[in-house]
Amino acid sequence: MPAEPLLYLLQKALLLTLLLSAFPLLVSLLTGFFLSLLQSVTQIQESTLSFAPKMLAVSLCLLMLGPMMGRELVAFTRLLFFYIQKVS
Repeated sequence: MPAEPLLYLLQKALLLTLLLSAFPLLVSLLTGFFLSLLQSVTQIQESTLSFAPKMLAVSLCLLMLGPMMGRELVAFTRLLFFYIQKVS
């Protein structure tokens, strides 16, 4: 198999990984930032306070974006099968 299709598949895999992980990470980052801001304004210094809201926010994000993530993964898997079929 030539190197170009392999590089293309590697690029698609890395881009898909970045795309699928970016939304939950961004939600977790923003939730943590706003909770830290709230803690500093109210002077509540409890480190476990931010865990439950972050977990809830990321869970909601995954619940809402799950179908899109699934579609992207299925499309990439079909692309992989196409290239496997093309090689053999």
